[in-house]
Amino acid sequence: MLRGANAINLDTKGRIAIPTRYRDWLTDNCQGQFVCTIDFQSQNCLLLYPLHEWLLIENKLRGLSSTNPQERRIQRLILGHASECELDKNGRTLIAPTLRQHAKLDKKIMLVGQLNKFEIWDEEVWHQQVQQDLESDMSLGMELSDSLKEFSF
Repeated sequence: MLRGANAINLDTKGRIAIPTRYRDWLTDNCQGQFVCTIDFQSQNCLLLYPLHEWLLIENKLRGLSSTNPQERRIQRLILGHASECELDKNGRTLIAPTLRQHAKLDKKIMLVGQLNKFEIWDEEVWHQQVQQDLESDMSLGMELSDSLKEFSF
């Protein structure tokens, strides 16, 4: 299970070290193989999927129409930016230069677990996003989905 926000560094070669608390699970569940792509819903965020989770996404994308402009756009963005990567013996994985550029990643980044994937953010942008999320006022015309209306913890 991938959860929690982790402040990590991007090295000069564009690699990130996956925190040790995730490494055994990732080795057991996806042999340390990932696919990284852009988050089409958030401009400065990357998504890092364990391979078995990525295969589920690919199946969903395969079901979209290549003749519907909106569906084709989603396919183009997600699949066109998808980059395979894997853990090296030191628990690091390389983030492709085009993806690093898209997310404006600098040295300090955040690796944020989202159950089945990680989000990768520039640390400053992540803190801005969290602040924006905390300040958003649900009462200002933002309609809750049925799932959120039923959500409690």
